[in-house]
Amino acid sequence: MSDCLFCKIIHGEVPSAKVYEDDLCYAFDDIAPQSPVHFLVVPKEHIKSVSEITPENSGVVGHIFEVIAKLAKEKDLKSYRVVSNIGEQAGQSVLHLHFHVLSGRDMTWPPG
Repeated sequence: MSDCLFCKIIHGEVPSAKVYEDDLCYAFDDIAPQSPVHFLVVPKEHIKSVSEITPENSGVVGHIFEVIAKLAKEKDLKSYRVVSNIGEQAGQSVLHLHFHVLSGRDMTWPPG
């Protein structure tokens, strides 16, 4: 999508601090980190949110979780949280599927 911030990041139109990239996904540091480690992993294919995962595009989500596990190992994260917000009331500010990976501090519930 031409007006999607994360699509623009993926295509290099908006700068980001890249953590990882392959053919299916892109990971980058959050610009407003909520913990010492806070990066996002997004599919390169524009999927609006978890609510738009289908049998045709679900393979990329499994791949993203493999990438999250790989990055967690590389960063020696012993404990971390993975979050995806779905919809405005839940806090989704960019309508492109993304997973926040947070670590480096005690996590509380609700998050914050």
